Amino acid sequence: MAVVKATNSDINLLARLLRAEAEGEGNLGMLLVGNVGINRVRADCSDFKGIRTIPQMIYQPHAFEAVIHGYFYQRARESERRLARRVINGESFWPGKYSLWYFRPPGECPEQWYNQPFVGRFKAHCFYEPTAETCQNVYNVF
Repeated sequence: MAVVKATNSDINLLARLLRAEAEGEGNLGMLLVGNVGINRVRADCSDFKGIRTIPQMIYQPHAFEAVIHGYFYQRARESERRLARRVINGESFWPGKYSLWYFRPPGECPEQWYNQPFVGRFKAHCFYEPTAETCQNVYNVF
């Protein structure tokens, strides 16, 4: 059962984001990117207040670097659509389970990103969860 509403168009859009942001990180890396995206749709806090749909989340200004590159605009593949459906259906994985941010630094992961604590690294990406004081709701959505 879906944890966010998603049309076929939304699934394709999320699949394209997963590939463009984390294809080199394998299936788990793409699922983690999906976890962050779904968390942003559901959390309603911090920079993500009012974000309620997959397109709003993906096209939020400055949210994902991938949307400014041509690779993002290639057609979705079935393998990434399957991954997108999994995160839409609520599958979540550490360190993306409650994370709202991730990025790929040139070296070590900073202890904080946007004043939120580092919770883990998967390959090249560092993940950051909001504190309960900053966004209690992210811990209530799953």
